[in-house]
Amino acid sequence: MASIKENRGFRNLWLSRWVKMQAMALLMLVPVASQAGSCLAPIRPFVLSDSQAARDFADFIRRDFEVYITDVQDYFRCLEQERARAFEEAREVSLDYGRFLELVGD
Repeated sequence: MASIKENRGFRNLWLSRWVKMQAMALLMLVPVASQAGSCLAPIRPFVLSDSQAARDFADFIRRDFEVYITDVQDYFRCLEQERARAFEEAREVSLDYGRFLELVGD
């Protein structure tokens, strides 16, 4: 009976470590995604249609709108940075293409 409990304890410890390793891997990938130029639009706030429920949850809804406004401003900045990055890349590619055409004699 002790061996079953030990196996369960070992399995739980192993699963716990596995989950922690997966979480760390995901956290390491987040900066990569932001550097890759992926701008994610924020989720639009939800407004309840029932006026009583809206009053009951007014603080939460108000907070959702405030968070959305902050996030959409960050989103616009990200889009502008991505546009500038893509424009610079396109300029460099055009120069590379010009050098290529000179190289091949076109």
